[in-house]
Amino acid sequence: MEQAGKRRGRPKGSKSSSPATSIQALDRGIDVLEALAAHDGITLTELSAHLGQSSATMYRVLATLEQRRYVETSPERQEWFVGPEAFRLGSAFVRRTNIVERSRSIMRELMSKTGETSNLGIEREGHVLFVSQVESHETIRAYFPPGARSPLHASGIGKALLSAFDEERLEAFIKATNFTRFTDKTIATAGRLREEMHATRQRGYSFDDEERTIGMRCVAACILNGYSEAVAGISISGPTPRMPDARIREMGLLVTEAAHEISRRLGAS
Repeated sequence: MEQAGKRRGRPKGSKSSSPATSIQALDRGIDVLEALAAHDGITLTELSAHLGQSSATMYRVLATLEQRRYVETSPERQEWFVGPEAFRLGSAFVRRTNIVERSRSIMRELMSKTGETSNLGIEREGHVLFVSQVESHETIRAYFPPGARSPLHASGIGKALLSAFDEERLEAFIKATNFTRFTDKTIATAGRLREEMHATRQRGYSFDDEERTIGMRCVAACILNGYSEAVAGISISGPTPRMPDARIREMGLLVTEAAHEISRRLGAS
């Protein structure tokens, strides 16, 4: 018998999740939430086609999620959206760490000094997951809402985080990456990425020169914890005309200073 008060993450003898142990209805519900998160409103017909399920099945899933406020609908547009409870639940992920809380004032200060949007991101499964943003007051500005993702090799924060990888981990990442090309400037080869990592380490900050989106640039630096581990990245991003070559070094130093200050708040030496 299990000792009183003892807690387990999964039943005794259970391994990691597999198709044999998954719950189909729950799996389908998560598919629906992920599809809604990827669209700015989607109709029942579009959702059914997107997931390859019948409209009747999709409606039952949506109705169940709607009762719990994980999704909501617009009767006028006949479209479905992610609901407030999904946001609340997702926010629990951010609450696991105090990085966002410790970073907000520095991000606001960085935006004020540079006039450009400040972003905070962490690494998850070969991507940058954006967890916080302080937007520029400019009409034309970069926008990465919390929850948005971008490949490591094609983003400022991603390249900053990659520069903190040791050689073994970097080579493992390279072998597992297909280097999706988004623009003509996207890093698309292992050799080019290695060169970029060397340059980033030398500068102390990374530089995304329209590698994800034409007309947008980004400068980023790593945030370290008390164990000198890279746990996040901070960046500023904006239109290329407002981030010309002549300003990149200045902005890089400001971003690096911001990263160092947040790192100190997290206990880094």
